[in-house]
Amino acid sequence: MKSTIKDLAAPKIETFSSQLRGTRVMPADASYARERYVYNGMINKHPGMIVKCADVADVIASVNLGRENNLLVSVRGGGHNVGGLGLCDDGLAIDLSGIKFVRTDVANKTVRVGGGNLWSEVDHATHPFGLAVPAGVVSTTGVGGLTLGGGVGYLSRKYGLTIDNLLEADMVLADGSFVTASAEHNSDLFWAIRGGGGNFGIVTSFKFQAYDVKKVFAGPTLWPIENVEEIMEWYHEFLNQAPDELNGFISTMVVPGAPFPEHLHNKQFCGIVWCYSGDMDMAEEAFKPILAKQPLFEHIGEMPYPTVQSLFDGLLPSGMQWYWKADFFTELGAEIRAAHLEYGSKIPTPLSQMHLYPISGAAGRVGNEETPWAYRDAKYAGVIGGADPDPANVEKMTKWCKDYWDALHPYSSGGAYSNFMMDEGQERVKASYKNNYNRLVSIKNKYDPENLFQVNQNIKPSV
Repeated sequence: MKSTIKDLAAPKIETFSSQLRGTRVMPADASYARERYVYNGMINKHPGMIVKCADVADVIASVNLGRENNLLVSVRGGGHNVGGLGLCDDGLAIDLSGIKFVRTDVANKTVRVGGGNLWSEVDHATHPFGLAVPAGVVSTTGVGGLTLGGGVGYLSRKYGLTIDNLLEADMVLADGSFVTASAEHNSDLFWAIRGGGGNFGIVTSFKFQAYDVKKVFAGPTLWPIENVEEIMEWYHEFLNQAPDELNGFISTMVVPGAPFPEHLHNKQFCGIVWCYSGDMDMAEEAFKPILAKQPLFEHIGEMPYPTVQSLFDGLLPSGMQWYWKADFFTELGAEIRAAHLEYGSKIPTPLSQMHLYPISGAAGRVGNEETPWAYRDAKYAGVIGGADPDPANVEKMTKWCKDYWDALHPYSSGGAYSNFMMDEGQERVKASYKNNYNRLVSIKNKYDPENLFQVNQNIKPSV
């Protein structure tokens, strides 16, 4: 049984606090309510102590405090995890938001990023040099959580997942030691963190490969929800034969309001958000077959990459009520398309949506065992997301998510992208790593045999 912060003697807490360059936040402090705030407003956890680390030394001290006193420990980067896994009740929450820096090496096209950075900060630092690191589709996401889980986004078909572009990571391990993990050093650990989540240590900095991406040709297309079966069938065939430079995730959704035209508001649609990262002179040609499908609405054009990466930030602010269910899919057969028509036609709240993100192209050409991300042979990472600012709508949007998932799951590949999962239990974790799970357990046994880092999609040690 884990101890709580309340079990620690006051002198021990004060001695620990005197070692910090960052800030210690306790439940009695005026800033506590603000500091325990995370992206998902449904999460209501109360850590016994939050440590806002200023540097690696603060992280080491915090890890040692947690291990030596048998505390429940959680680690928060950007705080974007929908399951609220950056916080814990009564234990120690190690907050990395103060460890922020982005250093762009233009000559080598690499980027060094702090463990507490958001992707918007990475884009801000790399874009002036015409560079980008493959990430997700929302710029407010934390670098750490997205990377350690995999990283599916607008550039995945061209340049692979975020983990495919991770070159090395500096880490604090459960024993308080500091190591660098890369292909040359601690290679087993490097394999594990590329999709295995925060199970193996705390990453204080990441080094990424970046690419020449200054402008993209991007934006949404919308069709009436009644057309979703036809559009999904076409999309599956079209995208999986398209050049890697063309990406697009497909959605069932409601147009909630601005910036969309008023005549579309509060209506249900099948939407695809496209991103073409190839030669801009060839972009209009690439979009001809898309526009030939006669979308009811389209807003496609050339834009800076950070613009498409932040296109929906305003519609998805922090603090809303969120509930997610996820699966991988290889096909979009008739039964799947029919389920999308049924549940896409009865979306419960304006911001609730279903997304399918492609894993084809470069992301699909990595072997299932080259990283822990075991579903490279799937074509899509799917997520059904209930979202609303009003807690009164949680029950109906949660039921919609579960019913939608129940209808689709028999046709899925079995597991789910860990960044799309809530706290769903050990069997779902095992299913999501498939044949890689036992290898992850052996690495967990080596680096965290006492399971200090367990507030995550947990890989339990067997020792």
